[in-house]
Amino acid sequence: MRTQTGARTRGGARGRAGGLAAVLAATALVACLPAAATAAEGNGAAEVPPYAFDGTAERIQGAASSLDAKVLQPGRTYRDTLRKDGKVYYRLDLGTERNSYVSVVAVPKPGGTVEYGDGVKITIQDGSGSDCGYQEADFGSGEYARPLAAYARRVLGKDLTSCQSAGAYYVLVERESAADSAQDDWELELRHVTEPLLKKTGPTALPEVWPSATPAPPGGGQQRRQGGAGFHEAVSLREGEWRADIRPGQTLFYRVPVDWGQQLFATAELGSSTKADDSVSNALTLALDNPALGFVQMETISYDGGPSTLELDPLRPVAHENRGSYENATSGMRFAGWYYLTATLSPEVAAAYGDGPVPLTLRVNVTGNARPAPAYDADPGIFAVTADDREAAASGASGATAAASSGTMKAVAAAGLGTGTVLLLGLGAWTLVARRRAA
Repeated sequence: MRTQTGARTRGGARGRAGGLAAVLAATALVACLPAAATAAEGNGAAEVPPYAFDGTAERIQGAASSLDAKVLQPGRTYRDTLRKDGKVYYRLDLGTERNSYVSVVAVPKPGGTVEYGDGVKITIQDGSGSDCGYQEADFGSGEYARPLAAYARRVLGKDLTSCQSAGAYYVLVERESAADSAQDDWELELRHVTEPLLKKTGPTALPEVWPSATPAPPGGGQQRRQGGAGFHEAVSLREGEWRADIRPGQTLFYRVPVDWGQQLFATAELGSSTKADDSVSNALTLALDNPALGFVQMETISYDGGPSTLELDPLRPVAHENRGSYENATSGMRFAGWYYLTATLSPEVAAAYGDGPVPLTLRVNVTGNARPAPAYDADPGIFAVTADDREAAASGASGATAAASSGTMKAVAAAGLGTGTVLLLGLGAWTLVARRRAA
């Protein structure tokens, strides 16, 4: 994958009733999950799940001109469609109190053909057309269609001169596809997130010496944890060895909480097969994206029916000063939060080994003690690791499940209901589902 970042570089009873309704709705949603999972299991062994978009995403249409662009609000997720060689604009109304990051996940049609260099570019520009920052992401050596993530940023700083004033800014999303590539439209998932500024400037220089030695494999034995089908449904992981199955053409999504001062190490191993011994180039792709869905690093490996292992290059500990680097692998490790691992198996594997699942193991190490966060002047939001995040990583909750749980508990608090009441409601729902399935 080729990427570049940087400027100019490549109340009352009624309220309780409403809260109760919200709790009941959330409980009903959770109760439906086993039935949905059962239905998915019966849909055919060779079915590759489509990309799972954020269900809360709002449909928006990118404009051909910046002056017609619609606004992307902070904290919101959007969906759009991008045609071949398309170019669309969106608008940002920005102040001078927070940094802004806009990410795009480009989702090609599964099985579509792509060429080396095909990809997506996202840029934030000011009203004069000057670039504040951009990033490009392409399919690199693994020339097969899969979701690509990239972000652009507009950051504030005393030593910066461009893109510092309040006003209208524009997000430009561009697609590049070769003449022989698939003509299908790409679906887009866009997010706009903001980061508070620091109360005072901290260290800006990168340490010359940092721990880059690969740690020993994680202990505790292998555990089963199947990945999600999209960033919103990424399955949470903590340090450990995680077993899954992956089909040709499938991408599995995971997320790992990494706090300030901690380092993330990840390896992926494809298990052996007795079906054939043909060699498939760039059969497995392992990519890492940061909490704002900015690209950090990607590696590929071939497969010949024997065990094949790849690992991400060592990454610096998460630190605010990393953002001063022009290298994605360093600059991307700029804040704490959920880091996303995606594993994709080439569809070409099916020709030699069939379209059945191939064993996959992810080994994840998170080293170092968590350090205090930088002195932000406001709540960092997603750029932090909380106790709930660690619990989600231990239990394997997906991002969607964790968000629904958080929303449910907020509704509980608003409704004035106790935890016991919610548990009884949930147990009742699960009992009803179990009875129906038994019948």
